[in-house]
Amino acid sequence: MNPEERVVYLTFDDGPQPDTTPVILDILREEAVPASFFMVGANVARYPELYEQILKEGHSVGSHTYNHVSGFKLSLSAYMDEVKRGHAILQTQEHKLFRPPYGRMTLREKNTLLKQGYTIVLWDVLTHDWDKEYYADKILNIVKRYTRNGSIINCHDSLKAKAQTVPALRPMIQWLKSEGYAFGKL
Repeated sequence: MNPEERVVYLTFDDGPQPDTTPVILDILREEAVPASFFMVGANVARYPELYEQILKEGHSVGSHTYNHVSGFKLSLSAYMDEVKRGHAILQTQEHKLFRPPYGRMTLREKNTLLKQGYTIVLWDVLTHDWDKEYYADKILNIVKRYTRNGSIINCHDSLKAKAQTVPALRPMIQWLKSEGYAFGKL
């Protein structure tokens, strides 16, 4: 990473979802900002047109398992089946991006994923946008306080997060731009 450049990465987990993802895509398009979407395979299967729209608009995609499962609740074999099934529906071999649900996995799962060529992507700025107590101003303050060059900002395009994410997104993007940040995709 070039220290002279100021780049951040907006990411969205848990979609695509028809009540939330299109609104987020509209804001990203209007602000000319690329993002990375870590999608639940079952949602991609339910809403393939949203998946295609995300790709068409130039965003990157990664797997978030097929059913948003916790690695601590499954055997290694069952977890890897979930990961592979979630990745397979994305029909992309270009990058094998993976974000574990809840940001957690066992060491065995991590090592297996790495050996199989997956790039595990976590975050350093957690907006808590799925929590109804984290309204737009609170989310914006988190971004202002913790964002630095190279930050990966974790948001959600789930129905549960819509009331928090949508009103926070444009002010977040505009503040980041005013601070001289460019936006990258993973």
